[in-house]
Amino acid sequence: MQLRRERVFVETESRRIVGTLQLPNEGYRSRTTDFLNANDRGFIALTDADVAPVHGGEATRHEFVAVSARHIVLLVELGTVEVLDDSSALSPKSWQTGSTPPPVPT
Repeated sequence: MQLRRERVFVETESRRIVGTLQLPNEGYRSRTTDFLNANDRGFIALTDADVAPVHGGEATRHEFVAVSARHIVLLVELGTVEVLDDSSALSPKSWQTGSTPPPVPT
């Protein structure tokens, strides 16, 4: 599956956030509006985010923020950062091998 990293501007009642949202490149939930409307977790994950108060103040940089979808007042797409091919991820068989017991102390 290909994933698209989209730079977005999000505004809540108290914060303005510019961050990166990861979406499927095509198909189900590939549009930002579909992603928000079908969001059953209640939060959207943004990476590389700058968070600032709405009424002024200095922005802070965060590697990750979770934003409550129900508190979003405005979301604007700023542009696609990149499209990733997720096929290089580990297949389920590669990580479902049996566990290995710890070494016996000598």
